[in-house]
Amino acid sequence: MKRLEQIKRVVTPVDFSDNSKVIAESAAFMAASFQAELLLIFVVQKFEDYSGFFVPQMNIPDLERDLHVQAEAKMDTFSKEIEEFIQGKGVTSVSGKVLMGDVAEQIISYAGDAKENVIVMGTHGYKGLEKIMFGSVADKVVKSALCPVMTINPYTCCGD
Repeated sequence: MKRLEQIKRVVTPVDFSDNSKVIAESAAFMAASFQAELLLIFVVQKFEDYSGFFVPQMNIPDLERDLHVQAEAKMDTFSKEIEEFIQGKGVTSVSGKVLMGDVAEQIISYAGDAKENVIVMGTHGYKGLEKIMFGSVADKVVKSALCPVMTINPYTCCGD
C-alpha cells in the first residue's frame, strides 16, 4: 500500500467541459500539497468503439487525426491556464498529453504505465449519448485502477 507522502505525480483526466477547470484546479492543489507533478490527460475516443451504430460515410482516420490535432491545441491552451493558476504554489511541473482509445482504459493504462501515484478525476463531464452508451468513466477507473483514485463532484465542491 502506498503511503500518501510518497505521492510524486497526480494524473488528472480532463474532457475540456466546464467542469474540467474545477477538477484540474483541485488536482493542482493536491499536487501542490505534496510538491508533486500535475499530469493532465485528454483521451480522444476512437470511432471503432462505435461499431454497431450508424456512422455516416467519411474518412475515419482523417477525422480521428483531425480530432487529435485539435485536442493537442486545446490541451496546450488548457495546460498553460492551469500552469498560470498554480504558479508559485508548490507544483513541480504541469504537463498535458493527448491519448487515443477507450477513455477509461487509456486513463488506467497511462497511470499504470507511468507508475503514477494518484488519479484525481471528476465524477461528471460530458453527458448525454456518450454516457448512455459507455457508462461512467469515473466508475470504470475507480474499479480498475492499480493506484489510488480520488473523485471530485464539481457540483458540490470548490464553490466560487
